[in-house]
Amino acid sequence: MNPSRVVFGVRPVEELCRARPREVAVVYVADGHRSKETDQVIATAKDRRITVEYRPRALIAQLAGQGTHQGIVAITGEFVYMEVGELITRAFAGPSAPMLLLLDGVTDPHNLGALVRSAEVLGAQGVIIPNHKAAPVTGTVVKASAGATERMSIAQVANLLRTIDGLRERGIRVLGAAAEGGQPLAQTDLRGPTAFVLGAEGAGMREAVARRCDGLVQIPQAGTVASLNVSVAGAILLYEAARQRQPASA
Repeated sequence: MNPSRVVFGVRPVEELCRARPREVAVVYVADGHRSKETDQVIATAKDRRITVEYRPRALIAQLAGQGTHQGIVAITGEFVYMEVGELITRAFAGPSAPMLLLLDGVTDPHNLGALVRSAEVLGAQGVIIPNHKAAPVTGTVVKASAGATERMSIAQVANLLRTIDGLRERGIRVLGAAAEGGQPLAQTDLRGPTAFVLGAEGAGMREAVARRCDGLVQIPQAGTVASLNVSVAGAILLYEAARQRQPASA
């Protein structure tokens, strides 16, 4: 979480909404929290066409960190990306093997938000996106992620091919998601350090990116629709990796 992007407490959030409404991506209010002061902030935000959403109190507390949040936080300001080297270092420092998500040209902010949300929920340590021909983290992405952008390490890189090389040098296996021609997902060992690459909506991964991967995996499909939405495919890949990493039952 980048603390400079999180404003919490009744008075600070209200002042922010009044003074700089265009900088506010979303206001989150704790479920079940009601007070005259909070209602006033909500009215101020809505009057200025700022999205207000209700979230679990635990999430509000996590976003606010050690601060007294009074049941309300606002996400604001320009998103600050993490350096990819630091992201990788942090991934290895965690209790489980690194699990990362690389996005090759995902342009829909709602898909990006959904992918970041799935990554956070399913235990991935980071998301890596290109800095051109791809959706950046915006207010729409923050909202679509349900606030997961504030808890997920996200790096923006100039060269995805070079980044893939760097991941492989650090011992992270890079697997590209393919519509066909890949190894069935359930038959792939995902317990070690792994990075999944997902391609753009419709076009999929670029051929050069696919060639740079250690291998390709595919999600078996029984229906007649051409392919899964990229955010759904990403969630399935991450879920299978998370499932394999669960300790065996006694």
